[in-house]
Amino acid sequence: MSQDTLEKIFGVIGTALITVFVLGLAQSISAGAAGFWGGLPFWVICLAVLVLVLYDLWDSCFRNKSSN
Repeated sequence: MSQDTLEKIFGVIGTALITVFVLGLAQSISAGAAGFWGGLPFWVICLAVLVLVLYDLWDSCFRNKSSN
């Protein structure tokens, strides 16, 4: 396999693992003592971080890279 293909495969796997972990953590905080409204700021932070993770995946693996 080429380096680009491996980069895409492992990038998607890593992003999926981070997403499952962060969303599971946010769900467990909201379901626990904090409740939904107490966990809402954490949800906002988690979703903002996941947007950054997805952008980094797109930027490093899927965006057309120029030679220059």
